[in-house]
Amino acid sequence: MNLSPDHLIFWQHGFLKLNATIVFTWALMAVLAVGAKLITRKLSTDLKRARWQNLLEILVIAISTQIEEVGLRRAGAYVAFLGTLFLFIAAASLCTVVPGYQPPTASLSTTVALALCVFVAVPVFGISEQGVRGYLKSYVEPTVIMLPFNIISEASRTLALAVRLFGNMMSGAMIIGILLTITPFVFPVIMTVLGLLTGMVQAYIFAILAAVYIAAASGARPAAPTPAAPR
Repeated sequence: MNLSPDHLIFWQHGFLKLNATIVFTWALMAVLAVGAKLITRKLSTDLKRARWQNLLEILVIAISTQIEEVGLRRAGAYVAFLGTLFLFIAAASLCTVVPGYQPPTASLSTTVALALCVFVAVPVFGISEQGVRGYLKSYVEPTVIMLPFNIISEASRTLALAVRLFGNMMSGAMIIGILLTITPFVFPVIMTVLGLLTGMVQAYIFAILAAVYIAAASGARPAAPTPAAPR
């Protein structure tokens, strides 16, 4: 039983290795890229639209709404990055029903790469919203004494993102693998279904945390609830 797709080697020459993590990651990215191209090639602006387009618009609106609720007003500027993170992690989990497939998110190298994407995106979006001076000023607020703590916070939350996603995804795969060796086939199937649900939850949590970090770097604040009209 492979606890991580890193252990499954397809090709090796010296220190160069082509393992399942690399193969399945690029295969998944290719599927998402081709799928996005095919889905969006014939979008309609008329009132009469295909059902798949309505479903696509519902998904985009739902992601945009979640981004706005975090406090990022211009959801359109962030939906591409945050939506891609969510779809990649969710698709990696859903594809576990494919025989022989191992989710690349069960590898620490993949989760670290995803966390580093967030680590880079936070200052990029923060600087685009506040400028270089405004963004750097946030590191010394409310006092300059907080500078080292804010820097440590940036690094620690990146590590936490990677380890949280890796631990949850790998533990699910490990439990299913153990059950397959000691129990009948039916019970692991149920656990696989629950694993798909867990993967979707992890994708949502990862995307929301990324949005929260970007909102904090951009100086955004969640929108206050609209008071109910008096009756």
